[in-house]
Amino acid sequence: MMKITIKETQNPTIIKFEFPDFIIQNQHLEFKNIDEAKNSPLAQKLFYLPFVKTVYISGNFIAVERFSIVEWKDVQDEVANQIEEFISNGGVIVLPSENVTKKQPITIYGETTPNPATLKFVANKLLTKTAAEFKNIDETQSSPLAKELFKFHYVKEIFIAENYVSITKYDSISWDEITLELRNFIKQYIENGGIVLDENLIESDKKIEKQQIKNFDNLDVTSQQIINILEEYVKPAVAADGGNILFDSYDDSDKKVKVILQGSCNGCPSSTFTLKNGIENMLKSMLNDSEITVEALNA
Repeated sequence: MMKITIKETQNPTIIKFEFPDFIIQNQHLEFKNIDEAKNSPLAQKLFYLPFVKTVYISGNFIAVERFSIVEWKDVQDEVANQIEEFISNGGVIVLPSENVTKKQPITIYGETTPNPATLKFVANKLLTKTAAEFKNIDETQSSPLAKELFKFHYVKEIFIAENYVSITKYDSISWDEITLELRNFIKQYIENGGIVLDENLIESDKKIEKQQIKNFDNLDVTSQQIINILEEYVKPAVAADGGNILFDSYDDSDKKVKVILQGSCNGCPSSTFTLKNGIENMLKSMLNDSEITVEALNA
């Protein structure tokens, strides 16, 4: 019989029943009652329990929200047993969708970055032409993939660019414990046709407005030169380490250049110092101005 693992969540009314393998691909289902759960025989069965308020199905788990008439410690084992028995008797968790997306074979591998808290997951295909950074799940309207990744409790920040996804984790867990899980999830998500980033939904970001042609033309000549240097000489090296750099501003009165760090560069113990000095020396040389200084900002 398949063994289910019971896990608590940050919400005391919700508990997760985790499976050893994925039970649903590229979907996150939520059912508030038995009528909504027509395409999930298992969810319908769970709603016969009088304390079940909401059923969530995603990835490798089923989460159940209870009414306050019971405590989970009194009923969770029985619910887990019912789910295991239902599966062992051939019960269907979710009925197959009529629109089945053909799998697209893809390779995902992990790369370390200069930031020990960030790992870069590289794909063998283009994922997006527009880089995007997400600090929390509320910012993920344009990226269904980022939204799903934030459901892993250890994911802190996400940066997506070209052919890779950089993930920054919380310090409470090691990469050894989660790298394989994340790699497999991203691989299966993309193979099943999941949307990585909808570039039409990316909201206007003040951090990247200056890089756009229509705004670039309104900048002073020195600012334009700085952006061109960053784009040609700095960004490729930074991207190789799973990060990104954006021009923020140039003040001609004090010769100060401000740049914004994203992805693995953001919060990295060494990158701020290294990038600041490397960019500073490059700009001084290429612009022939020894008074230029660089301030590196975290996004």
